[in-house]
Amino acid sequence: MKTASQQQQSAKGSRAVLYLRVSTARQAEHDVSIPDQRRQGEAYCASRGYELVETFVEAGASATNDKRPEFQRMIEEGTSKPSPFDVVVVHSFSRFFRDHFELEFHVRRLAKNGVRLVSITQEMGDDPMHVMMRQIMSLFDEYQSKENAKHVLRAMNENARQGFWNGALPPIGYRIVAAEQRGSKTKKKLEVDPLHADTVRLIYRLFLQGNGTSGPMGVKSIACHLNENRLFTRDGGLWGLAQIHAVLTRTTYIGEHRFNTRSFKGRAKKPEDEVVVMAVPAIIERKTFDAVQARLKSRHPMVTPPRVTTSPVLLTGICFCAKCGGAMTLRTGKGCAGTMYRYYTCSTRARQGKAGCQGKSIPMAFLDDLVANHLEKRLLKPERLTTILEAVLGRRQERTQRRREHLGELKRKITETDQRLNRLYDAIEAGVTDVNDPALKDRMAGLKAIKDQATTDAERIKASLDSVGNQPITPEMVATFARAARERMRDPRGGYRRDHLRALAQRIEVAEKEVRIIGSKSELLQTLVAASGEETAVAGVRSSVLKWRAAPGDDENYVYAIALL
Repeated sequence: MKTASQQQQSAKGSRAVLYLRVSTARQAEHDVSIPDQRRQGEAYCASRGYELVETFVEAGASATNDKRPEFQRMIEEGTSKPSPFDVVVVHSFSRFFRDHFELEFHVRRLAKNGVRLVSITQEMGDDPMHVMMRQIMSLFDEYQSKENAKHVLRAMNENARQGFWNGALPPIGYRIVAAEQRGSKTKKKLEVDPLHADTVRLIYRLFLQGNGTSGPMGVKSIACHLNENRLFTRDGGLWGLAQIHAVLTRTTYIGEHRFNTRSFKGRAKKPEDEVVVMAVPAIIERKTFDAVQARLKSRHPMVTPPRVTTSPVLLTGICFCAKCGGAMTLRTGKGCAGTMYRYYTCSTRARQGKAGCQGKSIPMAFLDDLVANHLEKRLLKPERLTTILEAVLGRRQERTQRRREHLGELKRKITETDQRLNRLYDAIEAGVTDVNDPALKDRMAGLKAIKDQATTDAERIKASLDSVGNQPITPEMVATFARAARERMRDPRGGYRRDHLRALAQRIEVAEKEVRIIGSKSELLQTLVAASGEETAVAGVRSSVLKWRAAPGDDENYVYAIALL
């Protein structure tokens, strides 16, 4: 084993490379800047008699992982045979790595190929004592890095709580503006970018209402529509599915930007209690956002099979055989004259024959017309809708009343906690109580925690009460909904609009002598409320009821039985 001085004597004439790194632009302005590291590195090589053959520069890269292009290139060259250099020179070991395990891993990789790592400010030999010292230093570097990250994150969280932007590119529809000056720091906030905010509103409108010539559009259709109409992204690129979906699901657009949702390392999702909600100007109304989330959920493959969302068949995914419960699938055939026939057929019977199920087949056009006409003439009458929704509205009113009572209790708790805190503050100011008393600190911390939790709960309940789902249902709303739903169920180009029909019927059962149309009263109410706010009869539609079986007279569902002649 060689000491540092012995290594210095034997290393004369060795080929060396410099590895220079800073994490941030701010760091580059101080004593570890790239030019300063370069100057010290070149002087060190000259004093040791090293031949400097190359310099690897990494500006603005963290040393907690190896995702650094120049670092990777240097390691690749250093482990190739033969290696083009013998020594890697760094300002300090922390410039090379701030992870103890990774540092030792890469040091050993280089050493196997005869390449050494040396530090300008932390000269070490390769005897056991110096190896141990290097390992201890790397542990301290790793600890310091984690502590720094923790403090930085705490500061960024507090910055977000105060409504200030922490950097990075803002969501489309917003721009960064200077808000206030605090010493040498300029605090920044988000404001609405009028140009791109209109594009965001258009995306929501297309998803809920369509473009005026068709029904509500899906994510892919919206991307195609924007690209074909030359409504490009902020940087002039084409819209993709992920970008449209991000716009439709980002709470920033209702004034609630979520910060600290994922860890920096590994991008793992963080617990909800660690997420900071930052207030920003809203572009989309909450009722619009809620309607979009409900429709997205209804189209999710985990809720609705993909064939239901994309199939051109009107009743795919909601039509079932009354005998066996199997899905009714499309079957085709040709008549003698070559005419094409399309039928809904029990899938069990189609696979296993009559031995599997005696369920019947029914012409597709006949069943589509039967279901749509019955919904138009029987369900979509204002008086009938009012009768169906009476029980649901009663339960909703009771639930709303309970929430209002709970909100009142929370407000009283907040007031009482404030009063108790104020009495403690008065006692401290009067000198009656010692501010450094540990028991007093614990008591105040407990009261503040109670107040913060009660305030959070109260805000959540108030938001729920103010949401579109709690607005009163008037006869005018019911009449408008019935008229609009009847008009929009039929496609001007012929046939029916699938999403509109599914807003009213979640299950169709085909029996030997009758067809049963089954719908959820709660789903109907949500559709009515969303439609009154969004002027579309499909907002709020869900498909999570694909597998329930409704019983006649069930208070949760409405059932229509249509006799087959």
